[in-house]
Amino acid sequence: MSSLLVTGIGELTTWDEERPVRSGAALVADGGRVVWSGDAADAPAADEVLDVDGGAVVPGFVDSHAHLVFAGERSAEFEARAAGVPYAAGGIRSTVAATRAASDADLEAGLLRLLAEMRAQGTTTVEVKSGYGLTVADEERSLRLARRHTAETTFLGAHVVPAGGEVAAYVELVAGDMLTACAPHARWVDVFCEDGAFGADEARTVLRAGQAAGLLARVHANQLGPGPGVQVACEVGAAAADHCTFLTDADVDALAGAGIVAGLLPGVEFSTRQPYPDARRLLDAGVTVALATDCNPGSSYTSSMPFCVAVAVREMGLTPREALWSATAGGAASLRRDDVGHLRPGAWADFAVLDAPSAVHLAYRPGVPLVRRTVRSSG
Repeated sequence: MSSLLVTGIGELTTWDEERPVRSGAALVADGGRVVWSGDAADAPAADEVLDVDGGAVVPGFVDSHAHLVFAGERSAEFEARAAGVPYAAGGIRSTVAATRAASDADLEAGLLRLLAEMRAQGTTTVEVKSGYGLTVADEERSLRLARRHTAETTFLGAHVVPAGGEVAAYVELVAGDMLTACAPHARWVDVFCEDGAFGADEARTVLRAGQAAGLLARVHANQLGPGPGVQVACEVGAAAADHCTFLTDADVDALAGAGIVAGLLPGVEFSTRQPYPDARRLLDAGVTVALATDCNPGSSYTSSMPFCVAVAVREMGLTPREALWSATAGGAASLRRDDVGHLRPGAWADFAVLDAPSAVHLAYRPGVPLVRRTVRSSG
């Protein structure tokens, strides 16, 4: 792989400790990895040159929470919420039925369509969950298809109990035969710990079984109301607790003390009209925050990380720079990755070129397609 000089940069965000953002900069990559950044006048030569003509360059977005393997859509449910019907997790089962009926080819085509949408909007790393099959065969194929396109795959057999099922028997299946079939295709294990899904004891059972099978843990926590999800995440040593909409002071303290990333998903609150998470409260307590889309057909059908950045600034108390960090380096922390989410030497040369002079425009110009080009070097 040849070396590449990226020059003509209006503003470069690398998240370097001394100068995380600089103007009039250049970047050099070799073998797909960043090897140098600094003032454009000091840039070394390279085999190829990419002149971005004054555009801002930011690390590729790291979307650490997405549900992309599914069939069907739920626009009628969204329309009902717009008319005042409250959100409930039960709508997941309608997607389960459509997903089970779909062919592998149709599921993969849908996955690729959403991945292409994400790439066009600057996302270079994405986590993809199962959770819309809820049988051994359907969960296994969801993860097998996802693994063809991302290394960040998550076994979410414990999404909800399938229609007609019984909680204890289903948890035994998830932690047993389903896990055995799915673990070879997954890096993570997840559980929806919430009223209407799984309680604390069931969540612990699934997460500990996944960890025993070599998977890392993450948790859907405290989305629909106060609950035990964050505490369970801390107890099992999860990498992330995602949603974190309804938190007690004890929850915030636990996240900070355990070093667990709080994944905030503003597309959900936009769609469901629930309160937005208080990102400022979390940051002030020393909690690492990640932003992600939670792209799914029910509660957050957006593939746009720039949209999530803009909403986080407007509704969640983040500055534009904090929101960008959370959508890049924060997402990488959620996935326990140190090779993406920044553009310091050694990182993959994954970046987005904006049709704007600075990254502030991501929030300043919401809804405008500002990503001019996405470069992804990571596998």
